[in-house]
Amino acid sequence: MTFDGLAARVRGRVLLPGDDGFTTSSKPFNERYAGIVPAAVLSAKSTEDVVTAITWARENDVPLVARGGGHSYAGTSVSTGLVLDLRGLDQVHVDPDTALVTVGGGTRMRALYEALRPHDITFPLGNSDEVAIGGLTLGGGVAAVSRAFGLTCDSLVSTDVVLADGSEVTCSAAENSDLFWACRGGGGGNFGVNTSFTFQARPVVDSATCLLLWEWEQAIDVVLLAQEIQRTAPDALALRIGLTSTGMVSLIGWHLGSADELRALLAPLTGTRPFRCDIEDRTYWEAVEYVHHETAGGAFAGRTRTTSVPLPEEGVRTLVAAVGKWPGSGNPDGGGAALFGWGGAINALSPTETAFPHRDALFLVSLDTSWMPSDGPQVVCDNLEWLTTLHEDIGEHTDNASYLNFTDPDLPDWRQAYHGPNLARLAEVKRRYDPDRFFEFSQAI
Repeated sequence: MTFDGLAARVRGRVLLPGDDGFTTSSKPFNERYAGIVPAAVLSAKSTEDVVTAITWARENDVPLVARGGGHSYAGTSVSTGLVLDLRGLDQVHVDPDTALVTVGGGTRMRALYEALRPHDITFPLGNSDEVAIGGLTLGGGVAAVSRAFGLTCDSLVSTDVVLADGSEVTCSAAENSDLFWACRGGGGGNFGVNTSFTFQARPVVDSATCLLLWEWEQAIDVVLLAQEIQRTAPDALALRIGLTSTGMVSLIGWHLGSADELRALLAPLTGTRPFRCDIEDRTYWEAVEYVHHETAGGAFAGRTRTTSVPLPEEGVRTLVAAVGKWPGSGNPDGGGAALFGWGGAINALSPTETAFPHRDALFLVSLDTSWMPSDGPQVVCDNLEWLTTLHEDIGEHTDNASYLNFTDPDLPDWRQAYHGPNLARLAEVKRRYDPDRFFEFSQAI
């Protein structure tokens, strides 16, 4: 296959293996999929390039996948065909009078925060610099402030999409409303390539953050108590309760209020004598930096479940026992479990009002494991087996639902787990806008 014909028709560069920039434009964030190398990458410079790429790929029977930040947990932003790199579509326009923010489909979090900061407005966004707006929004987009502000997709006003037949459409509540519904939580890569998003932003709120750490012996008591605090807390407070294979229990939180208010809310936990307890007032932008996510990289796998009530003691004991027996690898990120506080404004909408169905969850239970590409196959096998067993065991205490943006390629019954009551309607939207299933991957609608 030659890509000369495509290169002659676009403004962006067509990169082949060995070209400068090819690897950075195609390497997946999750190195579990580092062995998948595309035949070519088009670094798009315009919506017209996206239209041309889709049309050319159809004419030449070449599989195409769109890539924003490349952070797909399941490696679906790379394939052996043509990768459509959207990072060049990164313009951000802020209307200060309406607080409407229009964002190019490949815009990443760092650039977006920097564009919003001078205006002191925001909407729910991710906490990793290179995550792009497309994948975040299309999978729902749960942010650290979502209990107060809702999901990323809940702030979406409209989006421009290039469809499988090469046509361009704008969708909103008033125009192509079925596709707009699907784009709010139905998953990236299913219905078209989203080249632009417009969001309704809001003023930032001065905040407080917390980081508390405990020794492993306190894990069960701390998790039980922290869950109850999150259950009764105002929507302004979101907590993440963590258990790591390094033998540490953590609580990180963001409160859209004062540090004094946060100390009062956390008083039952601070009385358990954590070995670290940081609770401080911060500007909104300082809080963004405080919850910024860091990783050692390498390969990883994750699975999730949701629960509408706090985990019972038996469920917490299951998590603690399993994390304490993580099989090990060469990756310093290790393995672990986390409970993300959901509820609040996330649950203000019904499960079918948008394509994101998990509108009754109080916690997301996230399980993860990691390894390095240099680890042997037995290490990888042991880690994946550990993850599968823990996911099954904790299922006795949770719902059969999973968060699409923490995509798990090995998840059984993924259709129901990701989409729940919205699956049939999503399939109808797929048939209308992509009847030939041009946009196809292992967990595509």
